[in-house]
Amino acid sequence: MSKEGIEGAAQKHVGEAKEGVGKAIGDNKMVAEGLGDRAAGAAKETFGKAKDAIHKATD
Repeated sequence: MSKEGIEGAAQKHVGEAKEGVGKAIGDNKMVAEGLGDRAAGAAKETFGKAKDAIHKATD
């Protein structure tokens, strides 16, 4: 897996944690930050997967 894919997956998990904690303590700002981190992480992870697929196709 590419660096971007790993970073994206990690960022997505951090976002899930932030969202969960935010919901648990009633902090809407933290929930929003978590949702943003999840979306950014998912995008980065998808980019990493696409990059991996291109490298496999060209090898």
